[in-house]
Amino acid sequence: MRAVRTHRPQAATAASAAVAVLLVAAGAVPAAAESVELPAVRSALGADEPCASASTRQVETEPWALTSLGAARALTLSEGAGTTVAVVDTGVSENAPGLSGRVTPVGDAGSDCVGHGTFAAGLIAAAPAAGNAAGPSGLAPRADILAVRGTDQRGGGTAQQLADAIRRAADEGASVIYVGRALADGKAVLTSAVAYAAKKDALVVAPLAPDALPKDQNGDVVEAEPWYWPAAAPGVLAVTDFGPDGSRPANAPVVSGADLAAPGDSVVGIGPAGKGHYIGSGASLAAAHVAGAAAQVRARYPDLTAAEVARRLTEAAYPASPPRLDPYAALTAVLPETAGGAPRPEAAVVPADPAPEPRARALVVAAGSAGLVALVAAAAVVVPRGRARNWRAAGR
Repeated sequence: MRAVRTHRPQAATAASAAVAVLLVAAGAVPAAAESVELPAVRSALGADEPCASASTRQVETEPWALTSLGAARALTLSEGAGTTVAVVDTGVSENAPGLSGRVTPVGDAGSDCVGHGTFAAGLIAAAPAAGNAAGPSGLAPRADILAVRGTDQRGGGTAQQLADAIRRAADEGASVIYVGRALADGKAVLTSAVAYAAKKDALVVAPLAPDALPKDQNGDVVEAEPWYWPAAAPGVLAVTDFGPDGSRPANAPVVSGADLAAPGDSVVGIGPAGKGHYIGSGASLAAAHVAGAAAQVRARYPDLTAAEVARRLTEAAYPASPPRLDPYAALTAVLPETAGGAPRPEAAVVPADPAPEPRARALVVAAGSAGLVALVAAAAVVVPRGRARNWRAAGR
């Protein structure tokens, strides 16, 4: 299920810098509108940096991400009522606008100094602000949020801490577990935690790669790893991002292995307090959109298992590479097995003693894909020639 992955650094995490959002370029407002400057949401803070505060800026129009996802149409079918989405991140502020009364913290996770967990929770489940129905909101505004701290107070942490948080989220009954981190280490403990969540029928959604790659002592960006955890673990919906124009930035390395892509660049959302908005970029925010859509599907189809929800999200997605999240299609599509259609193709024969690493499995997939391309190319030549010679099916 996993393939070789390469990743890019994210540029929208500059410390305390205001980021200009050109909504006209995103197609969200008429050309006469002006840009709006919003503070950038961070994924971690330095030891001496102040906690995120209330933003004084607001966006008054529907963010491009919601327009791209057709959120308004999907919300007529499901708002995520009755589902619980665990946000395993920096915490979720109980004072956040749009989430009031729907945040249940585990331990001290009801506060969020960094702001990233609250921002992600807003993309998942924030209700529209009163008097600004067109502003940022979540895909599942009636879902409940279980706040589970997967980092320390400032966004740092270990793989074991993240794994423990995933297990705790599953124990607390979350049906969707959003993980806001992608780590280069921790394969064993995070794979085990995901398997534990799967046994409790919880769907884990995680970013394909970190939002920003670290820098070495010379200030150069460290080379990306071929895969990150828990996204590379079996059963996880691994998510990558795209921007307002449908593509990733020109300097982004090619990314492969994602199960889904969703809006993640220049995304507008809520802060930990106040009515103002923040902006952020990265696969972690794309994963939050997928988690919100998963809550919608679980609410509309409560009898589906976590694996069936994942299948519905991926197979109903817009056909691209990787497939792009389509919440409305996920809520309405009739998949072959439920429609009595043609049976699904049998799995390809895997060579004996396959290598366990994601990179090796990717090579097997790539080889099969190359064979399929060759077969299609051959058909494109042979079939027209056969028609020219009046070939026809046997028995006719």
